Parts: sequence; structure tokens; C-alpha cells
Amino acid sequence: QVQLVESGGGLVQAGDSLRLSCAASGRTVINYHMGWFRQAPGKEREFVAAINWSFGSTSVADSVKGRFTISRDNAKNTVYLQMNNLKPEDTAVYYCAADAVVVPIANARYWGQGTQVTVSS
Repeated sequence: QVQLVESGGGLVQAGDSLRLSCAASGRTVINYHMGWFRQAPGKEREFVAAINWSFGSTSVADSVKGRFTISRDNAKNTVYLQMNNLKPEDTAVYYCAADAVVVPIANARYWGQGTQVTVSS
């Protein structure tokens, strides 16, 4: 079992930055990948970014490429989502997910409770 706890959301203005954190506990996340998804009201959940815990390789959605960066801190068992130049369309609940690398991240078994990000224009 893996427990995921997100933090760092909030209300910001367009152009501002936020850093989301997702702390993992319960078991080692070696051979796992972790990712961020978001869901805006009335919309489907959307992939944002993912990182391979062991190798550090990343993937980022085209919609946020160049503005969002995913990273990890092995010592803290934490993954981060640095969000720069935020836009109102980035407003959503952001969720952290994790599972073994053999499981597509969209089908991950472990999810956090979500953190709200609201960007005002």
C-alpha cells in the first residue's frame, strides 16, 4: 500500500507560480512511477505529468509543456509539480498518482485526495 498526500494548492493570479508536493509513504516507490493529473469542473480527468522514480525520466502533457516541471526528491519520497506562468485554464483539482511502472499511470492504484488550484484572470 502507498499513501499519497498532496499539498501546495491555492488561489493565485494569472502569471503566478505554484509548487505542488506529493509525499508518498507506506512502502518504497522504487520501480514505481508517479504522476499528476487534474480535473476541472465538468471535465474529464487530464494527465499533466509523470516521472519514473528510479530513472528520473519524465513526460509532460503538451498543454503544460514549457510551463510545468515534474521532479522528485528521493530522500523525502516526494514528487513535485512546479507550475509557472499559470493560466485560468489551469484551474482544477490536482491529483497525485502512483503505481508500479508496468501499470499505466492513468490506471494507477494509488491516488491522493487532491489539492485545489485556482487561477484568477
